Amino acid sequence: MTRLQTATHRIADALIRWRIAVLVVMSALTLALGCSATQLRLDARFEKSIPQQHPFMRDFLRYENVFGGANTVLVALVNKQGDIFEARYLERLKAATDDVFFIDGVRRESVMSLWTPRVRYVEITEQGFAGGSVIRSGFTGSAEDIATVRTNTEKSGEIGRLVSNDLHGALIQFELQDRTPGSAEPLDYEAVARKLEALRARYADEHVDVHIVGFAKVIGDIAEGTRGVLLFFAAAAAVTTLLLRWYSRSWALTWRALAVAVLPVLWLLGLMPLIGMGIDPLSILVPYLIFTIGVSHAVQMTSAWSRAVRRGATPAEAAHEAFVALFVPGTLALLTNAIGFLVIMLVDIEIVRELGVMASIGVSLMILTNKVLLPVILSFGHPRHAPHRAARDAAEQLPRALRWVASAATAPLAVGVLAVSLGLAWVGHVEGAKVRIGDQGVGMPEFFPDARYNRDSAAVLRSFSLGSELLTVYVVPPDGAHDESTRQICLRPEAADYIDRLEARLGEVDGVSRVIAYPFFAAMINAGWNEGNIKWRVVADSPAAMGQASNQLITEGAGLVARSCEAMQVLVFAADHDAHTISRIVQAVQDYAAANPSAAVQLRLGGGNLGVMAATNEAVSAAEPRMLAAIFVSLAVLCVITFRDLCGAVVIIVPLALVSLLCNATMAWLGIGLKVSTLPVVTLGVGVGVDYGIYLYERLKHHLADGMALPDAWALSLHERGRSVLFTAATMSVGVGSWAFSQLKFQADMGLLLAFMFLVNVLGALLLMPALAWLWQRLASRRRAAQLAPVAE
Repeated sequence: MTRLQTATHRIADALIRWRIAVLVVMSALTLALGCSATQLRLDARFEKSIPQQHPFMRDFLRYENVFGGANTVLVALVNKQGDIFEARYLERLKAATDDVFFIDGVRRESVMSLWTPRVRYVEITEQGFAGGSVIRSGFTGSAEDIATVRTNTEKSGEIGRLVSNDLHGALIQFELQDRTPGSAEPLDYEAVARKLEALRARYADEHVDVHIVGFAKVIGDIAEGTRGVLLFFAAAAAVTTLLLRWYSRSWALTWRALAVAVLPVLWLLGLMPLIGMGIDPLSILVPYLIFTIGVSHAVQMTSAWSRAVRRGATPAEAAHEAFVALFVPGTLALLTNAIGFLVIMLVDIEIVRELGVMASIGVSLMILTNKVLLPVILSFGHPRHAPHRAARDAAEQLPRALRWVASAATAPLAVGVLAVSLGLAWVGHVEGAKVRIGDQGVGMPEFFPDARYNRDSAAVLRSFSLGSELLTVYVVPPDGAHDESTRQICLRPEAADYIDRLEARLGEVDGVSRVIAYPFFAAMINAGWNEGNIKWRVVADSPAAMGQASNQLITEGAGLVARSCEAMQVLVFAADHDAHTISRIVQAVQDYAAANPSAAVQLRLGGGNLGVMAATNEAVSAAEPRMLAAIFVSLAVLCVITFRDLCGAVVIIVPLALVSLLCNATMAWLGIGLKVSTLPVVTLGVGVGVDYGIYLYERLKHHLADGMALPDAWALSLHERGRSVLFTAATMSVGVGSWAFSQLKFQADMGLLLAFMFLVNVLGALLLMPALAWLWQRLASRRRAAQLAPVAE
């Protein structure tokens, strides 16, 4: 025996000898972690969803306190029976504004509506500038007051911003903090979403529609949808139980396998509060994925135990034999699973990294539960738990489908499989290149098009020119500027001219609905100080006049100029947040900066929700090739170390690579973009799908080492593990496939893609792996013949 085999036998001897102690320790650990799991909390923070080390996000976080962040919420009240200039509507808007003001977590200084004092109008009179709040104190709702509000609204420039273009609706806009006021605890976005829904219920009726969009509402709707997914999880678990009972023919083995599959989930949920982690809506699927992986490994162990018992071994001897047979391939498979999850951490987004940590911890715990605890539990079993099966020839025991698969290690079928695989690889490469990075279409891709949030988002975009789709371009002093005159860019005419030309360029970009920048307002103010003469509607060429305009914009809270005068921002409003729209805007800004270098200012991207999406898309695009390279190289190294040959690495990994190409092609055909929620799917599918190849190749290599011919060795390997591989692939596909019924689109997409990968991976293991092994033997034979030919001569 090799050293590894000797060590495995010794571990098995100790495990059976100390099995009572193992049960006691595992039971105490389960009780402790079960109590800890009750402390687990939902943790959905805005900052977790952004790539904080991306250059865009570094600038965004730097200027967040100066200009505000991207965590904005819009509440639109739309009058269904008239315009907003009705006393009843305006009173309702005022009450809603007051309610928003007192929601915990709202930055109260950021609240804006027609009723807030910072929303003002400005006009030019014979005496100069005049203005005030759009709705003044003492409003009574009289016809005269209503007429005044209408006039002031028209002068304010808020039509298209806080007031809809058709004058039928108005917005309440505000930003949220990331922490609960008065504490260091993360803001409870679910609580905020519930209060926003309560506000909708309070003010929506036959007269008024209420539409709400923003990150908090997204998190609330995802959390609500996730609760519904738990029902599908329960149904899938029930189906898995029935399938497991049908396969094992024993309720005793079924309950043992299920209990051991649940344990790593419970332990994981108990460990998370201890290491300071909460669970996020994106990672809510991880526990069920861990459960399905646990079932697949439990099936392998219980099948090996049953075979040994039927051969006449006692339950303890059968447990010892099953441990020895499966510890090495099973541990290798779980390590590859863990690596598949760990490489997800290459994505520079905290929420994705947490998903990778959770999943890798979960599958690592399975080494204890499935490879250590389950043999101990089985050792206390009874021979009747392994139902008798009629003894038949190995080839006859194989189902008809597997008998056909067994011929994949022979010339005719192997050649055909290789040819078809090359064709599929070409299709996957060509079609997979069409996968788009980021979101597609209108609305939040986490939801289906007819979801309430997407209907609200469409209503806001349809009625308001300046909705929630915003990209911010920061205008800052050049690097190395230290003296005050150089850093105060809002006083420099050349800076205003630079921004003015940028504004004109961005206005030409397809998908941009409006651009708001300092020069336009500075020109209006300059004309105002010169009796409103249109000839003076230009940016002043003196620092003093520019300072006058800047001070007025700062006083009015326009959000375009920092109080220090050392930064300005250009607000770019888009028609949607489609990935192509975002990339066009970002590229236009970068091209303009490259083509127009300035000694006065420099441009920095980018704030707003589109800035966050742009950074996220770039982070995802950069991470994908690194993730794939990391996982395939890691799997190759592990396979070579474990099996001590290059053939094992090739025949196991090539089918996985083919499935990865086909998964990208499937995403392109289904219109699923590569984004935060779908990026982990490929690595998850590869990390889990490798199990099939490892379990089968371990037996194939063993039989080949005994001198068997490849076709016979492959048929015997299928006899020993083919059924369990097929069963686990089916149960895992059914489990994750149930997610397709989720009311959350991103969960449905993940379930569909994972089910596809699990099914196609098992086909690759059953068909392509033996064909590759056949090809490897043919090439090796030719090399040996070529090496021996000179010696013979």
